Amino acid sequence: MTTTYDVAGMTCGHCVASITKDVSSVDGVQAVKVDLESGRVTVTADAHVDPALVAAAVDRAGYTVTGVSA
Repeated sequence: MTTTYDVAGMTCGHCVASITKDVSSVDGVQAVKVDLESGRVTVTADAHVDPALVAAAVDRAGYTVTGVSA
């Protein structure tokens, strides 16, 4: 299952690393791809992962989810 999140505030490679690290720690997440240019984070999981858990991980990294699409 793949879900894409729009994330506000990403500006550099450090942003990418922080989000990748924190979102990867969410149970069930298999892969995280951060596209700095588009402001999107694509999360691949082995089963449904609650978008609120991913949003909380993005928040811990210091950024904000502004939209979600499956």
